[in-house]
Amino acid sequence: MYTFSSKLKTFAFVLMVLGALGIGYSFFTAPKTVADAEKIIAAQDAHGGHGHAEHHAEGAPAHHEAHEAPAVAEAAHDTAVTAHDSVPGVADTAAAVTAEAPAAPGDAHANPAHEAHAEAGHEGHHAHAEAAHEDHDAHADHKEHVEHVFHQLQNKPWSALYVGLLFFLLISVGVLAFYAIQNAAQAGWSPVLFRVMEGITAYLIPGAVILLIFLALGVAGFHHVFIWMDKNVVAHDHIMQGKSGYLNGPFFLIRAAIFLGGWILYRQYSRKQSLAQDEATDNVSYKKSFKAAAGFLAFFIVTESMSSWDWIMSVDPHWYSTLFGWYVFASFFVSGITTIALITLYLKSKGYLEYVNTSHIHDLAKFMFGISVFWTYLWFSQFMLMWYADIPEEVVYFKMRIDNYTLPFFGMVAMNFVFPVLILINTDFKRLSWIIVMAGIVILLGHYIDFFNMIMPATVGEQWFIGAGEIGSVLFFLGLFILVVFTALTKSPLLAKRNPLIEESKHFHY
Repeated sequence: MYTFSSKLKTFAFVLMVLGALGIGYSFFTAPKTVADAEKIIAAQDAHGGHGHAEHHAEGAPAHHEAHEAPAVAEAAHDTAVTAHDSVPGVADTAAAVTAEAPAAPGDAHANPAHEAHAEAGHEGHHAHAEAAHEDHDAHADHKEHVEHVFHQLQNKPWSALYVGLLFFLLISVGVLAFYAIQNAAQAGWSPVLFRVMEGITAYLIPGAVILLIFLALGVAGFHHVFIWMDKNVVAHDHIMQGKSGYLNGPFFLIRAAIFLGGWILYRQYSRKQSLAQDEATDNVSYKKSFKAAAGFLAFFIVTESMSSWDWIMSVDPHWYSTLFGWYVFASFFVSGITTIALITLYLKSKGYLEYVNTSHIHDLAKFMFGISVFWTYLWFSQFMLMWYADIPEEVVYFKMRIDNYTLPFFGMVAMNFVFPVLILINTDFKRLSWIIVMAGIVILLGHYIDFFNMIMPATVGEQWFIGAGEIGSVLFFLGLFILVVFTALTKSPLLAKRNPLIEESKHFHY
């Protein structure tokens, strides 16, 4: 029986406290008014940033020229008048011409000098009007830009919280799917790891509750992570109006409750049957677990894709991808398997899991390697459409990330593909604990950045940076994850002793 060490428990609490402070600080420092946002923009322009200084500078020349235009017009008018008064012979010549040529009725002032003066005055008046119009447009553009940045900065702490929340929740969902696959396939190598998987999936319950609260707050208007929840925006957007039958608050929450409820139901049922099998004299509970796993996978393959559309893809309601569900699945599936490997190695190092050997670790590492390659295939399949299909929505989606999220966008590809492939392609390396730990940490960080790239560009745009909110969110949910998972591991023996395949798993060698 595993005992949750006081040091690890204290560590989890410290992470949660530090994380809560970081999250609180990010909300406290978010702008409360448009004036606050304007001050932040001014500071960013002075110190540089992720494109906002450049964007603001692009509008500055027009704004500056609009202010200068009245002065330019006045100077042109004065020049024309001066020319009329001071150029030698102009007035005399005009008078002579007027004397020789009888003026037409109503044309008493139609001499060249007066025409020049009138024309200059007309042009000056026109320049005044045009300058005023440009000044008004520039002011309106600036105001719109400031309001846009204000909403993005207000979204930032919510978005940071959402990325951390979703990432750790989906790790437990990925482990649940892997656990179901092992049961449905009647795999002989993995039963010694079942209790580790069951412990990790325990996080699904608190994670689901927090997610439902977050989504409900969005529907209630407390945050604007999902732009389609804003009725004022939808009223002027035909694309969102066309999707309103699916993307609406009540139906959104109902779907989330069905997805999470179904996953939790399977987790609780499979856990119950697993523990019952330990005390049974037959294999009835094992057979129930097998049937439940097969049914759950049929339910999961549909609900996982739909949840990806709802919780992630809908933050970009103009963009869509037919393989997005698979892409998100690959990301959290490999993260879940990596988490199984890391926790297994930790427990093994503490003297638990005596039947786990290097062959089990080798197989987990093979999954880490294989799903990393699969994730890359799906990533490239989406990415290449920007050129291959020339779909405008694809171009906008990826151009935003390439231009403004260059380092995290391409960095995650290196962390999620290049590094795992180079490290884990070697069979011997798959048996070395320190290699698995190093590769696992990089994979988890890489897929956190993957979720960051999926959410942040749509919700905060160019106003992104890794700050207190992002770090605090990761620390808080990591601490909660450790606390829940390792508490669950203390509730039952770490070996599923009566599983029909446990002996095969104990003596598994590759």
